[in-house]
Amino acid sequence: MNTTIAPRTPKQERSAQFSMGFSCIGHTYAHLFTPIFFTLVPLALEDEFGLSHGETVALIFVGNLLFGLAAPLAGWLADRWTATGMMAIFYVGTGAAMIMCGMVESPLALGFWLAMTGLFASIYHPVGIAWLVRESVNTGTVLGVNGIFGSLGTAAAAVMAGWLVHLYGWRSAYILPGIVVIVTGLVFTGLLIKGVIIESKADRKPPPPPSTRGETVRVYTILVVTLACGGLIYNATNPALPKAFALDFGANGDGVLMVSYLIGLVYTCATVLQIIGGRCADKFSARRVYLIGYLLQVPILMAFGMFDGPTIVLIAIVMTGLNTATQPAENILIARYTPFSRRGLIFGLKFVVAIGISSLGVLLEGFMFDLTGGFFWLFVVLGGLAAIGAVAALLLPSESISAIPQPAE
Repeated sequence: MNTTIAPRTPKQERSAQFSMGFSCIGHTYAHLFTPIFFTLVPLALEDEFGLSHGETVALIFVGNLLFGLAAPLAGWLADRWTATGMMAIFYVGTGAAMIMCGMVESPLALGFWLAMTGLFASIYHPVGIAWLVRESVNTGTVLGVNGIFGSLGTAAAAVMAGWLVHLYGWRSAYILPGIVVIVTGLVFTGLLIKGVIIESKADRKPPPPPSTRGETVRVYTILVVTLACGGLIYNATNPALPKAFALDFGANGDGVLMVSYLIGLVYTCATVLQIIGGRCADKFSARRVYLIGYLLQVPILMAFGMFDGPTIVLIAIVMTGLNTATQPAENILIARYTPFSRRGLIFGLKFVVAIGISSLGVLLEGFMFDLTGGFFWLFVVLGGLAAIGAVAALLLPSESISAIPQPAE
């Protein structure tokens, strides 16, 4: 197999560096609107609108659904048009919709603008990740680093939301970040116009030889199952963490900041496992890394529902880290079995399942909490989903270590 790295001119190298930088920043921005909302739910929005916990978290369901369901269209447009043009639309559209979220007067209006935010934010994953794969050599490590930016976006959003609620009220938690996202989009567009960022039309590192059609269908079918399981876990734990921390550590007075700090701590510490997952996906079989990641989630998810107090913070760090640590291996598997010309579309279809359909996890969390008044049975169910994901990952085709492209020195 030819693993020669394509040479680049200084201009192309500079463009690649800017592209990877803006892709990582974009991942941070793509993960702002949901953790801001879930942090605001127990701290402000339940009282603001007079709704139960389940009714309040349901306001973001359509936004989460579009975050996934609109991704294939964004990926298809990037394949047919330009990835850089779609990224410019992502920045400006997401920022504008976030500002509107902070200006609403009713739950219905908030639900509408959260949906618009999800629509524009859906551009990032199919476009930004395919963009990174195209530009990278050590793909697993780069995807792990990119994943860190997504996790840090979640962590920063939680802490930022807590502080802004404390200082200026809940509306500022959407308006001020929205302004920052728009400004970033304008800078990005300016660099595009000046030709500082140019779009590469080929992978920097040649992909492995194409697999047979039957093997590709098998891999895609299995990944639909694992994506659904992982997505349901991710979408259910996102609102569960702020609510669990609010119950244990208080959501009034200093408790407002305490909850946001703890959420920030969880997602920041979880990034360590994410980068480890990326490095392992580069050095070892992506299938093996994927399988182990799901197996380890089974006991840790069930443990979260059994404890309270400071212990759940430690469990939450490991639980969240394991969920995201599987993603570099997952993206490598998808890229390995996907032709270059369809990569944006296929990554988009991934997020239909991983974020769109799996948004039912948000409704599951709200329903089970309102029904049981706690999280024990929710996390029993989530542990079962991780077990199903592990069984599915076990059915993926085996990989010969000698056939796996090794990272560059």
